Amino acid sequence: MAIKEIDIKLFSKMFLAGAIYLNNSKEEINELNVFPVPDGDTGTNMTMTIMSAAKEVRDLGEEPDMKSLCKAMSGGSLRGARGNSGVILSQLLRGFTKAVRDEQVITVPLLGAACTKAVETAYKAVMKPTEGTILTVARGMGEKVAELIENGEEDLGVILPAVLEHGYKVLDQTPELLPVLKQAGVVDSGGAGLMKVVQGAVDMFSGKEIDLTISDDPIAKVDDSRPGKIEDVQKNIYHTEMKVMLSKNVNSKLESDVKSYLKDIGELKSFNVSGTEVVIDINTDDPGLVLQKALKFGILSDVKVTCRLKTEEAKAAADSVAPTAPAEPKGEPSEFGFVAVSAGDGLAEIFRSLGVDYVIEGGQTMNPSTADILDAVEKVNAKTVFVLPNNKNIIMAANQARDLTTDKVVLVIPTKTIPQGITAAINFSAGSSADENEQAMVEAIGLVKTGEITYAVRDTSIDDHEIRKGDYMGIGDKKILSVGTDMNQVVLEMIGEMVDDSSELISLYYGADVTEEDANALKDQIAAKFSTLDVDIQMGGQPVYYYIVSVE
Repeated sequence: MAIKEIDIKLFSKMFLAGAIYLNNSKEEINELNVFPVPDGDTGTNMTMTIMSAAKEVRDLGEEPDMKSLCKAMSGGSLRGARGNSGVILSQLLRGFTKAVRDEQVITVPLLGAACTKAVETAYKAVMKPTEGTILTVARGMGEKVAELIENGEEDLGVILPAVLEHGYKVLDQTPELLPVLKQAGVVDSGGAGLMKVVQGAVDMFSGKEIDLTISDDPIAKVDDSRPGKIEDVQKNIYHTEMKVMLSKNVNSKLESDVKSYLKDIGELKSFNVSGTEVVIDINTDDPGLVLQKALKFGILSDVKVTCRLKTEEAKAAADSVAPTAPAEPKGEPSEFGFVAVSAGDGLAEIFRSLGVDYVIEGGQTMNPSTADILDAVEKVNAKTVFVLPNNKNIIMAANQARDLTTDKVVLVIPTKTIPQGITAAINFSAGSSADENEQAMVEAIGLVKTGEITYAVRDTSIDDHEIRKGDYMGIGDKKILSVGTDMNQVVLEMIGEMVDDSSELISLYYGADVTEEDANALKDQIAAKFSTLDVDIQMGGQPVYYYIVSVE
């Protein structure tokens, strides 16, 4: 018997099944990163996007009405959207739900209209759509639905499996449309994530037994084995603070040794010595080790240990409900304010010193959601707020936050790297208008070249480089510039590719897994090789990337 419609209850279950399939496959999707870097995050971003909506759908219960269901799917995914693929997924859901929200069942013609609306909405959200991506896969499936309907097919039991099969065929063709995918030997990760969602939905429609339990556990990325010591998001779950009244003097060597120990067992936020008192602030998995170490040097007071997972769960729950009206700000708002995205204490402090009002913790390893950016913008008491995403994968979420803000002007400066963000902040002038500042900052960031040093998580061949797992890589704005087993040599070769006759300044920001001593030694090597240029070095504290380098 032909199946000609999908009721609300089944539609809800199909969506939840798609979310669960994507969640179960997120690491598989992460591994489809074009560059073999340790921050492959498409699967995580898409999962966090759809799970934000799935939690809202779950909370509606088993008998939702269509309007409430569509609002939960669209609103939850829009606010939870992270990364470019996550934003596009949220726009696909937004378009689809907009087409069906006023109906009680999804008929075959309505399915065709909804798929068309979903693709149109997603394409409009992307300034320069690229074929061979999630957009191509979505469009291919939408066209298949339209073709089947045009040919007179009325059975969803035939249409949905056929569309699923066609979607996989389009996904397999993405390397032919996007040469960089073919060179890396992978299909598009965003498209692969979308297919997991559709696979889950079709399997549920077809009667497969699927556990639809949606938990509130935070979604965290699993780190790969790698050279050096780079903390993954899942670790360091206890925020530990304390004061130590010293019973012995802390000389520079002892301070260095203690800091080194603390960095080995967690993420050291601060270690401040003031007279006979030390204040320690660290995220760690074992607060007891911190306490035992501190007790060797004095008496403890004001000890506070909190579980960060509880904070993240509360935040995830907050992301899954509609935002409330912002509280009335205290005092008159200033003309301009700034929000910047950054990972690492040193980089955050640099942005604050340049006048940034609010720094969102995030970047390469964890893209903030649209809701995170909205929340930051709300907290800045200014009429016009400039947002510095500082990562190409965050710009779309920032633009989405801009479009959802109604009580102030939000201007997104399309900074794709940390050095571009720093340059933008430096080029701000309080005496100029918003438009003048926007133009000046956009022009300034166009003159910045950025390189980043990390390691390879798999063997591959890309950008004319043969790369082996564990190799250090110097990644420029558009391609990999250097590869090797000696980190400093890789940095020098990368800078050599970035420098030209107009270059004047090389800035070096060293990460959480680089010592100050090693960074200064590298600075001396850079200064010797590029003797006509000024070389500046600062502690960035960023994860995953040993060094971030800019040439201006």
